[in-house]
Amino acid sequence: MSLRLKFILFAVIIHAVLIVLAAQVMRHNAPLFVGLEVLLLISILLTVQLYKGFVRPFHLIAAGTEAIRAKDFSMKFVPVGQREMDQLIHVYNHMIEELRKERITQHEKSFLLESLIQASPAGVLLLSFDGRIEGTNPAAERILGLSATAILGQQPAQLPGHWGTALANLSEQAPHVVQLSGIQTYRAHCSHFIDRGFTRRFILLEELTQDLIRQEKQAYEKLIRMMSHEINNSIGAINSILQSFHYYTPQLQAEDQPDFTEALDVSIGRNTHLANFMAGFANLVRLPLPQRQPTDVHEMLRATARLLQVQAERRRIQWQWELAPTPLVVLLDPLQLEQAVLNICKNALEAIGEDGTVWVRTTNTPARLCIENNGPGIAPEVQQRLFTPFFSTKRDGQGIGLTLIRDILLQHDFTFRLETQENGRTAFSILF
Repeated sequence: MSLRLKFILFAVIIHAVLIVLAAQVMRHNAPLFVGLEVLLLISILLTVQLYKGFVRPFHLIAAGTEAIRAKDFSMKFVPVGQREMDQLIHVYNHMIEELRKERITQHEKSFLLESLIQASPAGVLLLSFDGRIEGTNPAAERILGLSATAILGQQPAQLPGHWGTALANLSEQAPHVVQLSGIQTYRAHCSHFIDRGFTRRFILLEELTQDLIRQEKQAYEKLIRMMSHEINNSIGAINSILQSFHYYTPQLQAEDQPDFTEALDVSIGRNTHLANFMAGFANLVRLPLPQRQPTDVHEMLRATARLLQVQAERRRIQWQWELAPTPLVVLLDPLQLEQAVLNICKNALEAIGEDGTVWVRTTNTPARLCIENNGPGIAPEVQQRLFTPFFSTKRDGQGIGLTLIRDILLQHDFTFRLETQENGRTAFSILF
C-alpha cells in the first residue's frame, strides 16, 4: 500500500467518525451539531490542503526520478511558494545542473579525445579486457596496411607479417622497434588506462622513418662534402700534372715509351674513377627538391628499357610488359624518377645475372608501378638492411643506388616496397 493511499484511508476514517458523532448529537443539541458541521467542513478543507501539500512532492520526486532514469538533465522545477517544497526544488535543480555540467564536460572531453585519436599521426590500437583489438584509427590502418574490419577482433599476435611477432610479447617496460623492408621504421609501445574500474591496454605505433633518415643524412652529409671537396681538388691537380708528363714521352727511349704512357693512363684512369666515386656520394647529399610536372610513366619505362636493351640481350634476359590500357600520367619530376627507375631495372638485371625475365606492370586505379624479376630472392638478413646507406651485397658496390632511389621516392611522397614475394619473384612496387 502506497503512502498516498494510506493518507486517504486515514482521512476517510477520521471524517467518517466525525460524521457519526455529529449525527448522534443532531437530535439532542442543535447548536453543538452546527458547530460540529462547521468543524467537519474546516477539517475537510485542511485535509484537502494537506493532501495537496503531501502529494505534490511525490509527483515531483517521481518526475525527477524518471528524468534521471532517462538521462534527461535539462528538466527543472519552478518554486511553488511553499518553504519546504521550495527547498526540495532548489536542491533538485542544483543537483540536476551539476549533473548536466558534468555530463557536458565528459562528452566534450570524450569528443576531444576521439578527435585527437582519429587525427593523430601515430597509430592507436585499443584493446578489450580480453586483449583483442577493439578500436583503431586511420593512422594504425595505414601503418599496418589493413582495413579496420581486418584489424578489429584480432589479437595483436595474430596480425600478419612482422607486426604479429613484434606485438606478441610487447610489454609496457620494453618498447619494440619494427623495421619493414629495410626502410619503414616504427616504434611500438604499450600502456594502460582504467575503464569502469578495470585495467585496459592500448598500443601506440609511431613512425620513425623520416626522423631516422634526417639524422642519418645529417651524420654523413658534412663528412661526404668535406671528403669530396678535398679529393676533387687533389685529383684535379694530380691529373693535370700527369697529363703534362705525356709531353716527356718522346724524350724517352723507344722501348720505354709504351710502359711510361700506360702507367700515366692507368694513374689518370684510377684518379678519374675515384673522382666519379666521390661524385656519386656527393650527388646523394645534393639531391634537389623534385620539380613536378605531368609525366607519362609508360613512355619513361619504354625509354629506360631501350637504354638497357643491349645489356639485357647480352644477358639473355626478356622483358614482359603488362601495362595499364590507358596512359599512366603522374605529377612527378621526370629526371629524378627516370634515374630511380633506371637504377631499379639495373638492379633487377644484375640480380638475375643471365637467362631470366623482368616483368613490368602498371595499374591506373590505384596508380602503381611494379617491376619484378625471377632472380635469387632477398635473404631475410639482407631485407632488414635494404636502403641503408653504403650497404651493398655486391663486391664492388658503393651502397648508394638504393639510397638514392629511397630519397627520390620519399621526396615525392610515394609509397614503395622491395621484397621477395611468395611466388619467388623479387618485386619493387611504387604506389604513386
